Amino acid sequence: MKLKEDASEEKLHGRYFTPEPIADYVTNWVMDQEGGIGNILEPSVGDGVFIKSIHKHTDVWENANMISIEINEDVSKVAAGRYEQLEWKKGWKRNIGESGKVIINDDFYKAYTSGLCQDRYQAILGNPPYIRYQYLNEEQRNEQSAILTQNGMISNKLINAWVSFTVACVSCMEETSRMGFVIPAELLQVKYSEDLRKFLVRHLNRITVVTFRSLVFDGIEQEVVLLLGEKIAGDENHKIRIVQFDDLEHMEDDDLGNYEFFEADLASSKWTKYFLSDSELEQVQAAERDKRYIRFSKVAKCEVGITTGNNDYFCVDRDTVEKYNLREYCKPLIARSVNIKGIQFTEDDWNANIEAGARTYLLDLTLFDKNKFSKGLKSYIQFGEQSEQNTTYKCQIRDEWYKVPSVWVPDAFFLRRNYLYPKFMLNTEEVNAVSTDTMHRVRFLEPVNKKRMVVAYYTSLSLLFSELEGRSYGGGVLEILPGEVGRILLPNIFDETIITDDEIDSLLDTIDRYIRNHDDVIELLKITDKKILIEKLGATEDEVLKYRSAWISLRNRRLVRGGRTATDL
Repeated sequence: MKLKEDASEEKLHGRYFTPEPIADYVTNWVMDQEGGIGNILEPSVGDGVFIKSIHKHTDVWENANMISIEINEDVSKVAAGRYEQLEWKKGWKRNIGESGKVIINDDFYKAYTSGLCQDRYQAILGNPPYIRYQYLNEEQRNEQSAILTQNGMISNKLINAWVSFTVACVSCMEETSRMGFVIPAELLQVKYSEDLRKFLVRHLNRITVVTFRSLVFDGIEQEVVLLLGEKIAGDENHKIRIVQFDDLEHMEDDDLGNYEFFEADLASSKWTKYFLSDSELEQVQAAERDKRYIRFSKVAKCEVGITTGNNDYFCVDRDTVEKYNLREYCKPLIARSVNIKGIQFTEDDWNANIEAGARTYLLDLTLFDKNKFSKGLKSYIQFGEQSEQNTTYKCQIRDEWYKVPSVWVPDAFFLRRNYLYPKFMLNTEEVNAVSTDTMHRVRFLEPVNKKRMVVAYYTSLSLLFSELEGRSYGGGVLEILPGEVGRILLPNIFDETIITDDEIDSLLDTIDRYIRNHDDVIELLKITDKKILIEKLGATEDEVLKYRSAWISLRNRRLVRGGRTATDL
C-alpha cells in the first residue's frame, strides 16, 4: 500500500481544481430553480472557481446567504479576498456574519458535526476532495464513519472522502433544492460506491449524471462525472438519466431537457445500464423476467482463483521444476490470461505453454508431510527463505509458509480482467489445471453437461450482462468479480429436449476454433445467437439485435474511454 508520506500533495488533500466551464455548467443548472434560493453551500472551496461562477448570477449573489468551507487557511483567505461581500472566519460558527456570505476555514467534517445541517440549503455545489481513506487522519476517519452510519449507510476502509461529502450534503438539502457535484466516475459502477448509489436513489427525486467520452481535467488521468441531483417536495417518484458529452466544448450543444429520465431501479447496484437507449433498456429488463434465461449462480458457483501470496515463487516453469525435481509436488497451472487460446484448456495447450517457457506448474504441498520432503524440495524451500520469498504478508500468516491453501481443480475458469470480452473456458479432465487469482474458479452445482455451460455463455445476451455487471477501470479494461459473474444471465439450454448433446458438441467446437483464430467475437455471435437464442429458445431477431447492440454500445464506450478510437472498434 502506498504510504501517506509518499503521496503527492494533490492526493493528500484531494485537490484537483475544476475547469471553469464545468463549474459554470454545474452552477447554471443548480441556480435554475423556480423557487427562490435563500441558502447556498459550497463544501470544498479549493481555488474558488465555484464562487466565481455563483458571482456571475447577480440576483442570487445579492440576495442569498452562502457558506463556503475550505480546510486550507491560505487558500481560504485568498478566495475570500477576491469578493467584497465575502467574509473570512476561522472555524465553524453558527452566525455566518453580517454580509450573509462567509468562507469558513475549517474541516468540512467538523463543520457538519457542529451544526451545518441546522440550516437547509436550496443550492449545494462543488468539487469534493478525492482523498483516499488511508490519507485521512484518525479523527477524520471517525467523522466520516459517523456521517455514513448516521445516514443509514455502511462505513468501510475502501471509501473515498468524496462519498461522505456527498452523503452529508444530500442530508443538508431543503425539501425542494438542487445539488451539483464534480465527482469520480467510480460513482457509476465500483463496489465501494454501491451503497452511495442506493442512498442517492432513495433521497433524490431526479438524478442526472453527465459523463464525458474524453478526460476533462488537464494533466489528470481521473475520469469524472457531474452529479446533478434534485429534491422535489411532494414528489414520490425517483428517476435517473445518464447523459454523455464528447468533451467540455460540447456541453452547451445539448439541452438536458432533450434527455428522458428512467424510473430508477431501487434494487439495482449499478447505473451502467442507464447508458442504453430506451428500447435496449426495456429489452434488458424484459430479459431479467424471462423464464427462458437463468442466472449463472443457479447452475454454478464462482470463486476467486488461488492466492499464493507470491506468484513468482509458487508458480514455476519447467526449468525450475527440473532443477529442483519438483514434478510430484506440482499441479498443471494457468498463471496468466495470455496462456489461454480457446474455450477448452487442453493438454496440447498446456504443453504449448511449457514449451514457450511459461510458468505452467503450481507448487502444491498441502497433502505432503514436511518430514518426507525430497532433497530437491528442501533445497527450493531453503532458496525461498534465503531470498526472503517467505516475507510477504500471506506467507507470514501461514503456519507453514510454503503451503498454499485452497488448492482445488475447478470445472471451468472465468477471466477476472478482460479487454474485448470476458472469456469463459472449460477445464478438461486430461489436464485438470488450477489457476491463480488472475482467473476465477467455477464449480458446477449439479451434474450438468459442462459443455452446455460454456456454450450458453457465448451469446450476445450473456456478454451484455457481463458488461452490465462488471466495471471498467483505466485502459478500457473490464473487471468482473465472482458475485458479479453470478448475476450474468445465460440462455437455459441445460435440457437435452431443447438442444441435443451432439448439437452442443458441434457448437463448442465451432466456438473454440473461432476464438483460437480471431480476437473479437462479433461475427461468432451471429452464429450462436441464431442457433441458441432464436432457433432453440424462440427469441425474435429484434430481441437478439437489441442484446447485441446494447453489448456493443457498452463495450465501445469502455474501449473508447480506454484510448481506442471509434475506427478501431
